[in-house]
Amino acid sequence: MTPRRLTAGKAALVLATVLLSGCEQAMHDMYAQPKYEPLQPSPLFADGNSARTPPPGSVPMAQGAAADTASGRRGHLTLPPDPGPALPLDAHGRSLAGAGVGERRYANPLPLDMALLERGQQRFDIYCAPCHGLSGNGDGMIARRGFPAPPSYHTDRLREAPDSHFYQVITQGYGVMYPYSDRISPDDRWAIVAYIRALQLSQHAPRDRLTPQDLARLPAPEARR
Repeated sequence: MTPRRLTAGKAALVLATVLLSGCEQAMHDMYAQPKYEPLQPSPLFADGNSARTPPPGSVPMAQGAAADTASGRRGHLTLPPDPGPALPLDAHGRSLAGAGVGERRYANPLPLDMALLERGQQRFDIYCAPCHGLSGNGDGMIARRGFPAPPSYHTDRLREAPDSHFYQVITQGYGVMYPYSDRISPDDRWAIVAYIRALQLSQHAPRDRLTPQDLARLPAPEARR
């Protein structure tokens, strides 16, 4: 190799090294962009905080134990414990806390009639039955194909839960269940709650509330064993 070619090769090597170092610096700049850390103060806003309050009606897409499960980093998800009854809400989703309706327990505010139940069945079959099943046993087609199965509505715990609990779960989600407040209106949520109650009653109706015609259609005790 001639001295001229050797010198040109060294120059190309030096140039490549400089260019590569520049790329690394550019990548570093991408990683460490100017930004506010959580709860860091900022002079840009009147309250001096960089963190802004979410707009009214914002719904979290993932939170708590369910937030890190999509990538599989946390492995199998163990559902959090039952959060208890929901805060009381009116038919439009407004809080009634402190309005004398009872501590965190609130019944369906909509008048119960056949039209409400039919609307609730329609919405339930669209949004709920794929996971919860048509009869609320937690055996919908999605659960049958390997996704986490929701609890049955016919357990003692959910039969005794207040209406407001179901409304809150539909609104905010629960465990791996996605919130539905952006696609189901408040009135339709209450209609679904009414239909869930009808499903529960269909599987657990007290005998003293049945008509003679209904009692005649029940199987004999030995046939139910």
